[in-house]
Amino acid sequence: MRLILLIALVTLGSSALADEFINYGKRIAEANCQKCHATLADDESRHPEAPPLRELSESYPIDALEEAFAEGIYAGHPDMPQFEASPEQIGALLAYINSIQAKD
Repeated sequence: MRLILLIALVTLGSSALADEFINYGKRIAEANCQKCHATLADDESRHPEAPPLRELSESYPIDALEEAFAEGIYAGHPDMPQFEASPEQIGALLAYINSIQAKD
């Protein structure tokens, strides 16, 4: 529920706090995901089985990823490393991922 409120804040308003939270999520993505996944709105994934983060909503509801991140992701692409994060880090990462989703 907290994540939904954070995503709503980010989606509905572009306050300095929301921007800071998204930037924090971007830094988390760069540190933990960029080795394999495209982490920006226009880059390419380095791993052929790692989808760009901007396309995750095509396969998963972004808010549904909160539980997967909270439990530690053990699966994704076959050689994906385990990812563990605090609730705040998860919220920031998901806010960032939500902010870069490909728009039709």
